[in-house]
Amino acid sequence: MKALVTGATGFVGSHLAEALHRRGDEVTALVRSPGKAAALERLGARLVKGDLDDAAALASAAEGQQVVFHVAGVVAARNEAEFMRCNRDGTARLVAAGAAAGVSRFVLVSSMAAGGPATPGHPLTGAEPARPVTAYGRSKLAAEAAVTAGALPWVILRPPTVYGPRDREVLKVFQLARLGVAPLFGDGSQQLSAVHGSDLAEALIAAATASGTCGRIYYPCHPEIATSASFVRSVGSAMGRRLALVPIPALLGRALLAVTEVSAKLAGQTTILTRDKANEFFQPAWIGDPSPFTRDTGWSAGYDLATGLADTYRWYRSAGWL
Repeated sequence: MKALVTGATGFVGSHLAEALHRRGDEVTALVRSPGKAAALERLGARLVKGDLDDAAALASAAEGQQVVFHVAGVVAARNEAEFMRCNRDGTARLVAAGAAAGVSRFVLVSSMAAGGPATPGHPLTGAEPARPVTAYGRSKLAAEAAVTAGALPWVILRPPTVYGPRDREVLKVFQLARLGVAPLFGDGSQQLSAVHGSDLAEALIAAATASGTCGRIYYPCHPEIATSASFVRSVGSAMGRRLALVPIPALLGRALLAVTEVSAKLAGQTTILTRDKANEFFQPAWIGDPSPFTRDTGWSAGYDLATGLADTYRWYRSAGWL
């Protein structure tokens, strides 16, 4: 197929571009900086310079495409309006460009944050009312609304924690683990789902190619449920280390996040470690049920947590990130 990928120079988007290339698909990538897209050029991708604010670039990128994979978005912003400008408004512009170009399917990478937290022991399926608890989550839900209100057939995936080669968020856990410690927001009992980046890429392709997925919201993840404590212990196991867990109670955690937020603002930077993010960090569960997606596509995650973290650690070492 002919596929447009936004965010193709990022973590998830790069895995998707590679998976499409392995299938022999034609990939077009919307990139803000062609200088950072050498890996995409090696895959033979067509590069269109621009971003989600550039209507002309979006029209050029969407022209002749069968599927749009919208992976790009911001995960850190100075305020909710900034989240909305990219995640909601940029998505709406891309949907409009895809509709004008006659695209046959639009696949949105949303986030579990859009659906909101789960109840322990009761994974989300996508059929529940959404109840995001952060500005980021609300902006991703608004992006979903822009997709569902558009004229294109759509599929929405809400991945949970995504990890794997080239991921810089879980890298931070590995970096702390080298010191033998693992700070935890809360008491370590928070339930988590996760998905390896290459598994998520295959899920996106399944969403685009299966006949029964249009108009559905899914949680693509491995069915294994971890706790925040067992997750970081698994990071330690991948490194061959036993870690000392350091629980951070909510009051202290919120204070620390306030400090990191203010520090970032003073430095003119953005960070995901904000007071608002505490509303996610201290929820009891972020778990999803992949069985509806497996039923409709035949997809299943290939990496359980132990295998996936070991693969991630090997890549970090080989790339010199650790």
